[in-house]
Amino acid sequence: MIASHAVKLSPEVHDALAANRPVVALESTIIAHGMPYPTNVEVALAVESIVRDAGAIPATLAILDGVIRAGLSRDEIEFLGSNKTVLKAVERDIPMVVAGKRHAATTAGSSLAIAAAAGIRVFVTGGIGGVGPLASADFDISADLPAIAEYPCLTVCSGTKAFMDIPATLEYLETLRVPVVGYQVDAFPMFYSRSSGSKVEWAAADAAQAAAFFAARLRLGGGGMLLGVPVPEADALPEADARAAVDAALAQIKQAGIRGKAVTPFLLTAIKDSTEGRSLSANVALIRNNARVGAEIAVALAGM
Repeated sequence: MIASHAVKLSPEVHDALAANRPVVALESTIIAHGMPYPTNVEVALAVESIVRDAGAIPATLAILDGVIRAGLSRDEIEFLGSNKTVLKAVERDIPMVVAGKRHAATTAGSSLAIAAAAGIRVFVTGGIGGVGPLASADFDISADLPAIAEYPCLTVCSGTKAFMDIPATLEYLETLRVPVVGYQVDAFPMFYSRSSGSKVEWAAADAAQAAAFFAARLRLGGGGMLLGVPVPEADALPEADARAAVDAALAQIKQAGIRGKAVTPFLLTAIKDSTEGRSLSANVALIRNNARVGAEIAVALAGM
């Protein structure tokens, strides 16, 4: 848990929250570590514009000079996307980053901790972490999953990163008692592809219904909820192509012996190269779409 006073809100985010206007939290790992420069900065600024156009206030999250921030300026987003000293902070790293006055981008899990402390109820990301493909041997289960369960935020995503074990991730979320809802679909998305083949029991027909589901979750005293939004059809990779690229990337990482925080950036680059850039195009499309959906839900939620 992060104390609310430890999060520095931008004036715009502060005023919006004080007036109960809709705010959408946005992670920053996608800026610092998820996409190449300058595409990362262009996408981050576009996502903020999409949130605004839908009637909500964007709050990009990060840690700068050891200060936990909710709401960044254009120059600060540019810094995150271009400065090579920016760390990747999962929730457990936050105290050390703060104490060392370091710069860090936030993962889904650490973003949820910050959003909850700030009082933001809707969080948008591209893909969450999950149960790793070799979890039975290395116990690799992302800290994103317990964060989704614990913090009272709606996480809007396009599934897990495509190289995770999706059926195992859904089973683990069930163990954590996290409601998983599909957005206008009855199958959990597979990041670059619209379907993973794994069914979900609940689906929201639109933003209003998704907001109603989450509002009920909050009224009943529960934690978070996960909404799976598929990548737009025009930008999606065929499932077979996505799986082939993922399998090839996993083989490369096994051969190279890469572990820990370096895994995701390596795999994203390998998959981009394998798909000749189509995966990056899908990634850009899905985060833009998720921002629109998340903002529409935040607007609906603010009116309840």
